[in-house]
Amino acid sequence: MDETAPVPVPPAPAEPWSVRSAGPWTHRDLAANGARFHIAELGEGPLVLLVHGWPEYWWAWRHQLTALAAAGFRAVALDLRGTGGSDRTPRGYDPGNLALDVTGVIRSLGERRAHLVGHATGGTLAWVAAVMRPSVIRSLTVVSAAHPRHLRRALLTDRKQIAAFEHVLGFQRPWIPERRLVADDGALVGEYLRAWTGPNMLPAEAVAAYRKAIQVPSTAHCSIEPYRWLMRSMARPDGIQFARRMKKQITAPVLHVQGASDPVLLPRTALGAGEFVSAPYRWRLLPGVGHFPHEEVPEEFTAELIEWVRQHGED
Repeated sequence: MDETAPVPVPPAPAEPWSVRSAGPWTHRDLAANGARFHIAELGEGPLVLLVHGWPEYWWAWRHQLTALAAAGFRAVALDLRGTGGSDRTPRGYDPGNLALDVTGVIRSLGERRAHLVGHATGGTLAWVAAVMRPSVIRSLTVVSAAHPRHLRRALLTDRKQIAAFEHVLGFQRPWIPERRLVADDGALVGEYLRAWTGPNMLPAEAVAAYRKAIQVPSTAHCSIEPYRWLMRSMARPDGIQFARRMKKQITAPVLHVQGASDPVLLPRTALGAGEFVSAPYRWRLLPGVGHFPHEEVPEEFTAELIEWVRQHGED
């Protein structure tokens, strides 16, 4: 044996994955509406609260966090109840309670009002929050989310939208969806993400992150509970009462962004939400973009967002 030969050095162990990804932002937890919520924040100025959709978590807004902070805003990305680093409570996943989570976080951040940005599920909650707590909302930016009354109507009458929500229909079964979502290291989430984007596919690191996030214990179950409420409440008194409540006019300015190639929420389902908005309303349809405009075309989307919040920054 050659005693002068170098001794091989084993590779350093990989850092364990965490939802609290390192970056220029600061992670912290705060209490609101009876639960604990994880946020990532960056910058100073008027508050812009960013609320993710499924199957994402706060990290979906990484591009917007840095851009908004550079533009003079306090950017905060929230993990919804049941996802990321937030509490996974046994109940509380109806849209009314989740919207109170969002407005409660605004108050817990020490702010009186905020620009609210929501994607998919987060976009639905933006609509609801603007109805339930209008004094807290300075402006809305809704991404890939129809007004709840339009979505309800489409899911009752539009066969193509019902087919596009095939995954949501599958979520109605007990336990089986949760097992499928975590199987093979979250492979099904990766399939959804690839199928739901336009030509600008999500980067591999993003797909890997969302596959890992769904495997955090209880996330698969908690994160699809809002979809179970959506379908199961259609004919129940609570669902009918919610739909009636959402007739109320929204008094905050609304920027409504929709990917023209979104295979999950069809553009025709999202179209026309301005009938529920008594303030300025802008519809922005992005050609060749799928379900995730904030990630597929982050520069174009962020430019639209910053222009909107600057335009409606005055109380």
